[in-house]
Amino acid sequence: MAHDYDLIIVGAGLAGNCLALALRNSGLKIALVEANSREQLRHSPAGDRALALAKGSVELLDQLGAWRGVAAKATAIADIHISDRGHFGKTRLSAAEQGVDALGYVIVARDIEQHAADLVEKTDTDCLYQTRVAGLMAGYDAVNVSLKQADGRSLNLSAQVLVGADGGNSTVRKLLEIPQQVSEYGQTALVTTVQSALPNRHVAFERFTEFGPLALLPVAAKQSAVVWTRSHEQAEALLAVNDREFLAELQNCFGYRLGELKLVAPRRAFPLSLIRAESMVADRTVIIGNAVHQLHPVAGQGFNLGIRDVALLAELLMDQHDRGGDLGAASLLRDYSRQRRQDHDRTIGFTDTVVRLFSNNRLPVAALRNAGLAVLDHLPFAKSALAKHAMGLAGKLPKLGKDE
Repeated sequence: MAHDYDLIIVGAGLAGNCLALALRNSGLKIALVEANSREQLRHSPAGDRALALAKGSVELLDQLGAWRGVAAKATAIADIHISDRGHFGKTRLSAAEQGVDALGYVIVARDIEQHAADLVEKTDTDCLYQTRVAGLMAGYDAVNVSLKQADGRSLNLSAQVLVGADGGNSTVRKLLEIPQQVSEYGQTALVTTVQSALPNRHVAFERFTEFGPLALLPVAAKQSAVVWTRSHEQAEALLAVNDREFLAELQNCFGYRLGELKLVAPRRAFPLSLIRAESMVADRTVIIGNAVHQLHPVAGQGFNLGIRDVALLAELLMDQHDRGGDLGAASLLRDYSRQRRQDHDRTIGFTDTVVRLFSNNRLPVAALRNAGLAVLDHLPFAKSALAKHAMGLAGKLPKLGKDE
């Protein structure tokens, strides 16, 4: 059967665009479907968030040609300082000790998202913006997708395989009726940016408190992105107070390692939960990135996990295409799911354990974790293992894309 496309990607966010870039020289005919316009994506409030990119993720972005154009806008993380408020335990991960230039980088999401979208528009990928998925049906040799465009016109397309990269509220996942496992943390993340009296010296701070973690990520010499986890009630109260009262509470929680802090961005709030789809694949369909997993931001692993989804899927699709095989073959999709599950289990389990362990102020738990932090600081091999996890280098990274 002749298909309109080899591959249809739903979602022109970072995951969807990175997959299109990874496949740009593969010879595949690709369509990228996005419900919003480029202008709507460009001005989305979600674009203000700071992304902590692990070293492994930056290596993958560089293979895609998507890093060089934004590298100057990113801030390197030279050290990660981990502490527990009110307790003695602390440890520090250092890029110098690991023999690397940086443990990772911090970048404003909008900068990398828009750059990736610009690059995709220069490829042969057909970009269908303001186009929504209304239905889909998988057959023996094709998946058929019903689309609704902004002007009301309907469009029906077929492909060998469909990839849902359409975020946490994934339409593709809902149409496939894939259930989700949801664990509520009872927490909200407060996000803003602060100016500090002292330079951050490229240090990312992860400070655990009895209410949840507080992260300050370097975004400029004297500016840091704040991701502050509190209970829903506390977060609501902190949003309601004026800047002076908010800063006083933040300063009390973080301390004065960076001197006096000053707000330089609006405060925003995001409820937190662990959400995981019960399946990554269905007939001729794969879901990736936030469509399949949404993590607590404590370890900054959300996008880093998603780009590893992209890397493996691109590798398998190109290998299958080179062999003249069916891109939507059930065996290929099962292989993808099997290979990704271990990374998902490890990363999600690590993040969830950290949240629950460090949001617990019961004395035996607090004593155990603080002893652990103190011991960790004197065990180079253990720090190296933790650093590799933080850098996204705990497993083998696939090679993304084909050479020009």
